[in-house]
Formats: sequence, C-alpha cells, structure tokens
Amino acid sequence: MNIRAFVFDEDPQIRSLLERVLREQGYEVFTFSNPSLCPLYETHQCICPLNHACSDIVITDLKMPMISGLDFVKSQKDKGCKIQNVALMSSSWSGEDAKTAEQLGCRLFTKPFSLAEIKAWLRDCEKRTDPHRELADWWIKKTTCNQETTTS
Repeated sequence: MNIRAFVFDEDPQIRSLLERVLREQGYEVFTFSNPSLCPLYETHQCICPLNHACSDIVITDLKMPMISGLDFVKSQKDKGCKIQNVALMSSSWSGEDAKTAEQLGCRLFTKPFSLAEIKAWLRDCEKRTDPHRELADWWIKKTTCNQETTTS
C-alpha cells in the first residue's frame, strides 16, 4: 500500500527531515512551505470523489506565514476534507491551540520532536489506513508547477 503524505512547514530543514523520514517509510510525499501554496487551500469545498481522499496523512507546523496550520486544518475540515491522519507541530503550544487541535482529532507534537515518536504515530496511521482506499489526484496537475513541492 502506497501511503501519501503532505508536509507543511516554513523551515526547510524540518520539511526536509520529515520528507526523508516519510520517504524511508515508502510514502509518496508532497511538501509545502505554507498551506496557501497547496491546491487544497484554494478550494471552497472538498472536491475529491465520494470515498476518496487526496492524502492519507497531513503533518503541519502550527505557526506559518499566510495561514496557521491550525486554521488550515479547521478550514479543510469545514470543507469536508476526508484526510483522517493529521498532526500539528509547534515549539510553543498555547492551551487554547492545543485544545482546538485535539478537538479536531489532530495528533500534537512539540518541537523539537522525537523521530521515534513521529515514526510510532506513522505506524498507527498505517494501521488505520484501508489498503483498498482510493486517493484522488485532481490537485496534482496544479501542484507540479510549484517549485517548492517535491514528490517521490
């Protein structure tokens, strides 16, 4: 089963580290320096076909330019996004942000995070992922012209 993951972080070193870890797990990886560069951000509602999601995993930083990771996740949920495994990272969690993220079903990581902790969460994500699920690719053509995005 090929797992697809999106990574959002303005820090190129963290993006690169997470990309490497995910690729080592055999994942298809798309990275963005902020969510506003992702085609998912531009839609007004989820346009993935019924019973499809565009990704299996989203890992996003909390504080980024243009839109926070938490606001991005809230927006995606409001649009009907079907991505089930979402993690937020921050070096400074406020009680309110942590509470909101947990209410949205997000896994919280505190920077600096442990790679073992990330890998354990990824193993849990794999167990929750239906091996027969279908992934939607509508957004990939819009992404390929974005130089900040990498795929495997």
